[in-house]
Amino acid sequence: MLVLVPPEIALDDVAPAADATVEATNALLLRVATGDQRAFSELYDLIAPRMLGLVRHVLKDHAQSEEVVQEVLLEIWQTAPRFDPNKGKAVTWMLTMAHRRAIDRVRSAQSSRDRDTRIGIRDLDRDYDSVAESVEIRIEHDRVEKALSRLTELQRQAVELAYYGGYSHSEVSDMLGIPMGTVKTRLRDGMMRLREELGVAS
Repeated sequence: MLVLVPPEIALDDVAPAADATVEATNALLLRVATGDQRAFSELYDLIAPRMLGLVRHVLKDHAQSEEVVQEVLLEIWQTAPRFDPNKGKAVTWMLTMAHRRAIDRVRSAQSSRDRDTRIGIRDLDRDYDSVAESVEIRIEHDRVEKALSRLTELQRQAVELAYYGGYSHSEVSDMLGIPMGTVKTRLRDGMMRLREELGVAS
């Protein structure tokens, strides 16, 4: 069973704290990429509690959070060769993967609830056209997803963490290991680009 990082230290712990830790994590992930099981065990012990704290922050439910973390760790084992230390830190790469998987789980659950709601509304035989309404929602969702895909990877990371994940600017700064000013710049530029793509006036 995974141990949750306590909420009062989770956010600090999620951040790649010291250069030595960052380098150690990078080295472990590179060893995992070669199929080194011992390195994976060490990496698991190092990253799993942090990852659980992050995922639990999004999902709230402990059992689901553990399940998502196990899925992500398996994905890390399988995709470690794709990690490029020249493009970023191992901790950021893994935690971003976990955050996206958690967001996917939230969206999936919401989609299921929405489907149940639509079925319930249909069964109530309401006067309005629920099919038309759900199509409009779907179209709007697709527009937002398409707009997000037009952002740079760095802008999209910041926007997803701040607006989908609900993290503060300082938390995003800690999680991505970048200065607060850089976070604000990425969010500002990302939101300006989203408004342009969606045709929304500033």
